[in-house]
Amino acid sequence: MDGATAPNEFNLAALEGAKAPLEQIIASGDISGAVTLIWRRGETIQVTTQGKRNLATGQPMARETLFRIASMTKPVTTVAALMLMEEGLLKLDDPITKWAPEFSDMKVLKDPEGPLDETYPAPRDITIDDLMTHRAGLAYGFTSVGPIAYAHQEALGDVLNSPKSADAWMKALGSLPLSFAPGERFHYSHATDVLGFIVGRIAGTGFRHFLMERIFGPLGMTDTDFFIPAAKRDRAAVVYRLDEAADKLEPVAFTPHDTAPDFCGGGGGLVSTADDYLKFARMLLNNGEVDGVRLLKPETVTLMRTNRLTDAQRQIPFMGIPFWGGQGFGLGLSVVTDAPARAWMGAGSNGAFGWPGAFGTWWQADPVQDMILIYLIQNSMPLGPEAIANMGQSTRMGARLALPMWQKAVYAALGA
Repeated sequence: MDGATAPNEFNLAALEGAKAPLEQIIASGDISGAVTLIWRRGETIQVTTQGKRNLATGQPMARETLFRIASMTKPVTTVAALMLMEEGLLKLDDPITKWAPEFSDMKVLKDPEGPLDETYPAPRDITIDDLMTHRAGLAYGFTSVGPIAYAHQEALGDVLNSPKSADAWMKALGSLPLSFAPGERFHYSHATDVLGFIVGRIAGTGFRHFLMERIFGPLGMTDTDFFIPAAKRDRAAVVYRLDEAADKLEPVAFTPHDTAPDFCGGGGGLVSTADDYLKFARMLLNNGEVDGVRLLKPETVTLMRTNRLTDAQRQIPFMGIPFWGGQGFGLGLSVVTDAPARAWMGAGSNGAFGWPGAFGTWWQADPVQDMILIYLIQNSMPLGPEAIANMGQSTRMGARLALPMWQKAVYAALGA
């Protein structure tokens, strides 16, 4: 790819310059490092490795570094469920009580921030569609405010290190009231964890086994799993959280596992690499097939990539910001619906889709540009009860600004 402009229409000097914002934010101490990958029109255009995967040992980021991808797990779980849909084993409008009786006769909080004993009967059961679109009425402790936030931590334990089995966890979550009536609004939650465990029950194999046999194996995603084996731990990036008072990145603790844990959460439990996730993203960009392996029919992928939220639901802020301006949510994926209206958040054409993770990981597939961007860091937002209510108090914005700055620089390099 010699010359000012490569055959893929990137200006190479401008593309090289896209690394500069990340270099500055790493140098400022807001993040430890990053791996980024740009794929376009059948080829990997650029992979960058910046900073450290482990500040204590000084080990640098590398292309094969393992990352906890958090909610980038959700699209994978959704694909697994849609594979079962194509086999006639579930429908989007099925009530989840067919496989998860723990969620029968649910109660709904009269006030989502109010007392746990002030409820009314849910007007209908949660459906598979509700789970895939986060309209189930379920919650996370960190996206909630008030008693229900603390009830999640008490019932479920540490959101990052669940000590429960899948069945015990489902029972515990089902014992809590819903924050909203099913179908009422998008409220980010444990819905995709529930979806994953339902996949395992329908398949009869357990959720992790289904993913390994039906998705990761066929796609050749050999570094993707719910734990980091001892032999691979040297490749793993440490997850950090910025202690603003101490002006220092502090490691976030995870329970090490030598074998797969009992809790394999479809909402955020996967570990992967840039190249592994690229295979999954290419499959969705190519309408369900990649390298001769088809997981979904094109019409099913279209369902995933089509907004399902109502206009009224998109007026409700998400994570404290007007997130839905210029974008919507399909099945397990956000999708750009009005690129100019979304430009303040990042870059991407109409129809571009993806979903981020709480540790700063992000990916996007852009059908118009035939392009995939993958951005991997390990910088955890607070995930305790009521964390969403305190997000605006941070004065250090580097970790949040790095991603949109990189996105915009990459798109600016197209045809520059």
